Amino acid sequence: MEISQIIPHIEALVFASEKALNANDITELINNAFGFLEERITLDQVESALNGIQEKYSTEFYPFELKQSGGGWQFLTKPDFHKTIAQLNGDKFLKRLSNAALESLAIIAYKQPITKGEVEAIRGVNSDYSIQKLLEKELIVISGRNENMPGKPLVYATSKNFMDYFGINSTDDLPKIREVLAEQIVEATVVKPEDFTDTSVLDQTQDINESETEDFDTQDSSSQE
Repeated sequence: MEISQIIPHIEALVFASEKALNANDITELINNAFGFLEERITLDQVESALNGIQEKYSTEFYPFELKQSGGGWQFLTKPDFHKTIAQLNGDKFLKRLSNAALESLAIIAYKQPITKGEVEAIRGVNSDYSIQKLLEKELIVISGRNENMPGKPLVYATSKNFMDYFGINSTDDLPKIREVLAEQIVEATVVKPEDFTDTSVLDQTQDINESETEDFDTQDSSSQE
């Protein structure tokens, strides 16, 4: 099957799917649909087709695009149209996470799997409410228990909905802590003494040396007399 024949089937699958589909999923689904074909499509063919579809919908003609998000490929509305479609769901669509929830979510995202106690130790405050809200929004999941800690507390990790929410394909796409901190570093301003006077430091130093020399010569002459 030619790539040009594969493309519309991929578009139909991604459009109809309730969850993100990765290239392996798409390959298997298409091969299952056309199981009677002697020559099955390959993963390379699907990936090439996906690149072609992505390029096609990147033009200004379309209000949506094909993006890797939530662990696979999805059709997503372009940012320019977010306010327009927000009217369909009202305040629920626009509702944002609180600062406390964002703090807890950031800690879980970078430190996962992590216990609630460890989150609280980093934040310095009780995080029961924040973690409960994150669970309700399905941005985090309970991924097991820490068998090495007393009481074997629950451990938390981010979910696929988390990746959808922030438009990333995996936690590897999160900005590195070092990069974030580097952007916050402000280069110190070098303040020179001559910036506050019309006379350079060199001239001032020479004047002081000459003055000290004259004083020494005067004292020496007085002692000789």
